[in-house]
Amino acid sequence: MSYKHQIAGVIAHAANMEESEALRLLETPKDPKMGDIAFPCFQLAKTLRKAPPMIAAELKENIQPALQEAGVPVGNIEVVGAYINFYLDQQAVTSDVISNVLTAGDAYGATNIGHGGNVTIDLSSPNIAKPFSMGHLRSTVIGNALANILEKLGYNPVRINHLGDWGTQFGKLIVAYKKWGSEDAVRQAPIPELLRLYVKFHDEAANDKTLEDQGREWFKKLEDGDAEATALWQWFRDESLKEFNKTYELMGIKFDSLHGEAFYNDKMDRVVNLLEEKGLLVEDEGALVVKLDEYDMPPCLIKKSDGATLYATRDLAAALYRHENFDFAKALYVVGGEQRLHFKQVFKVLEKMGYDFAQEMHHIPFGMMLKDGKKMSTRKGKVVLLDEVLQQAIDDVRNVIAEKNPNLENQDEVAKAVGVGAVIFHDLKNFRLNDINFSLEDMLTFEGETGPYVQYTHARACSILRKAGYELTAEKVELPSGALEGAESWAVVTMLLNFPNVVQRAGADFDPSVIGKYVIDLAQAFNKFYAHVRVIDEDQAVTTARLHLVAATVQVLRTSLHLLGLQAPQAM
Repeated sequence: MSYKHQIAGVIAHAANMEESEALRLLETPKDPKMGDIAFPCFQLAKTLRKAPPMIAAELKENIQPALQEAGVPVGNIEVVGAYINFYLDQQAVTSDVISNVLTAGDAYGATNIGHGGNVTIDLSSPNIAKPFSMGHLRSTVIGNALANILEKLGYNPVRINHLGDWGTQFGKLIVAYKKWGSEDAVRQAPIPELLRLYVKFHDEAANDKTLEDQGREWFKKLEDGDAEATALWQWFRDESLKEFNKTYELMGIKFDSLHGEAFYNDKMDRVVNLLEEKGLLVEDEGALVVKLDEYDMPPCLIKKSDGATLYATRDLAAALYRHENFDFAKALYVVGGEQRLHFKQVFKVLEKMGYDFAQEMHHIPFGMMLKDGKKMSTRKGKVVLLDEVLQQAIDDVRNVIAEKNPNLENQDEVAKAVGVGAVIFHDLKNFRLNDINFSLEDMLTFEGETGPYVQYTHARACSILRKAGYELTAEKVELPSGALEGAESWAVVTMLLNFPNVVQRAGADFDPSVIGKYVIDLAQAFNKFYAHVRVIDEDQAVTTARLHLVAATVQVLRTSLHLLGLQAPQAM
């Protein structure tokens, strides 16, 4: 149990309120001089019919002995106006925190909130026969980080790559291939060649209106199981996946399911039948829809007037399949913010169908990846390819290593870890709903709020431990008085103390940037500590205590990076 929970329990008993409410009201003062934890008494004024400062003064008298009796390490309590400010016993807390981190190791910050429940996570989902662009990076890395975070919280993540492997674009691509393509060109460079054909189709279609009709005809053949159309579609899919897997492997991302849109082709009639049985389908201008007027939403289109099913039909089929096969506790859809209405409609239709699990389905929207302030477009060929960005990042880091640390071992591995990590971190440090402007230069700097900065801080801390020949020999860290006094040491300790809460908040909000911002702050706090405190002291006991703090920082930096999907090199 955290110190905040312990303090909240004592306050709740003294103020005759719910512990959860006391916990909600507790704050962390922005100025450390105002304490480590603060409790505002404004909300109690109505029920107790007293001025908040008077309530604070009276509560302090009851709280202080109760905290001592409960063994909560609070060194001092002060009342400032309507606030009760708690100052933790720094010596006791520092010893406890460092011991907890070093004893738990990689398990520090882990909980069993999820009780092993499955969480399906729909992420990445690139379109077959189109390039894996920087635009797909966001869904991929946000989804993967959420999977890591939820696993830390005791859930079992099921990563699903819902590939875009169906639709009229395949009819267009077949037409383009038959007119202008060659088998050799596709085999040599699948994605660039298929992209060239896709872009050429739209360029030509601007002047030749019959091409769009031909594209629709070939897609109809594909839907009807035409042998040639199916063989070409399967070939495009297989060649694309080979290329995608190279990128996923570089990023260290694996999937539990590759069922794309085509997988649900034979499962959508069941959805239409269920909706009919439940009396939810209504005809509207020849199309079949589910009305959502009571939720102030437009109708959810299930079947067009020509009998074609739509994305909503497919996503309903996928939801039923996933619930029946994975029995999910939660289902996440890491898909761009422009799809908000679509998912609201799908979830409400499932709710109207009587499925309680709809309450645990969540759309995780995110902003766009921009280039020069504009959205990237595959159709117009204005796209930045992810694998090219990753390779450029790796090459740039390799050049920096050759210049600054030419004797470094495993240079290629480190260049890959730092280059790929820089691209991932540049995305995840930002709140996911914000748009991001693509800038390789900003990603790769070793200063400021970047992946390389955090990874370098981790490597520097590892170097300190290596040079000192540090080894952890006891579970409980005993600290000699004065070994870790001072604002710089305490700033690092309070960051380490807060890590489990940070992980829980990131999971509750489905927001990896909570971890991204935290690990930057931790790296900055550690670098300030290192600049002001001499780790290797004449007194061996003091040196050991400070090395313990360095080791605990290494552990939490590494865990934070791994949660975001980054590696943590021990030397750079």
